[in-house]
Amino acid sequence: MAGDHTAHAGATLPVDGPPVLMAQALDQSGPMVEWFAERSGAFISGAIQIVLVLIIALIVRAVAGRLIDRAIKRMAASHQRLGNGKLANGVLAKATGNKNARQEQRAETISSVLRSVASVVILGSAIVMILGELGINLGPILLSAGVLGLAIGFGAQSLVQDFLSGVFMLIEDQYGVGDVVDVGDAVGTVEEVSLRVTKIRDLSGGLWYVRNGEIVRVCNMNQGWARAVVEIPLDARVDVAHATEVIERSLDAFAELPGPADQLLERPTAEGVVGIANGAVVFRVMAKTKPGEQWALDRELRGHLKRDFDQAGIRMAHPMQMNTTGNA
Repeated sequence: MAGDHTAHAGATLPVDGPPVLMAQALDQSGPMVEWFAERSGAFISGAIQIVLVLIIALIVRAVAGRLIDRAIKRMAASHQRLGNGKLANGVLAKATGNKNARQEQRAETISSVLRSVASVVILGSAIVMILGELGINLGPILLSAGVLGLAIGFGAQSLVQDFLSGVFMLIEDQYGVGDVVDVGDAVGTVEEVSLRVTKIRDLSGGLWYVRNGEIVRVCNMNQGWARAVVEIPLDARVDVAHATEVIERSLDAFAELPGPADQLLERPTAEGVVGIANGAVVFRVMAKTKPGEQWALDRELRGHLKRDFDQAGIRMAHPMQMNTTGNA
């Protein structure tokens, strides 16, 4: 019995049993293990390089975003200081209500666009490097991407044009939300500005959607300062010297009124006679105002001058009618 047990044990469990079994298992899967053993170093090295590429790309993206934000904020602050300096040299330095908000909005929009571009470039480069580490042939991929990009560029020329026009419009600060602009067919107040379209509310309440690529020229009536121009037709028989004296006194009193004093940047000036026609002598008065205040000030100044003319006995012009004999 003992001999049988010994023989049986010797047949099933040799003295070096476990190592022999492992060797047999290794012999059975030898090619796979050898392949893995030969390439394990390359796998580990490639994985480490891929992780490093991703980490470096994320770090560079974050640093680029911070640098872009700081650069745009400094540019906006410099632009604002420059604008205030020009305003102080040319007119009375009175701040506009929405200037800071507009500069902040413009800076945020430009910063967002530049951050997006930087992210695409950095992450795209990282993806190309990772694909190269994986041993993927990049030639056909880059060729296909180039052909696809060319096709999209031809098919979306207007969209690309709108986008580029919007970027340059923001960089050059041509107009912003709240400005009154004339872009051709659409004249009104800007309600929203994006990289593709500009929304303009006209005087009758209509909302215009104008593609940025279609804006060839723009007149901004709210940038820096504005001017109210008032032309007053007086009777042709009026004494010009007396009328000028009345206008000067009226402008002095008008500049001291509480409302106009907050809107004016300079004392209104009488430019003199600018036209004589149809029984009228036309006097011109100009007033430099805060941007956007010219229309309200224009109406108020006309009413103020009319009251002073009535008190001084100066008659306004009226169309001359010819009788049958040809005399007025």
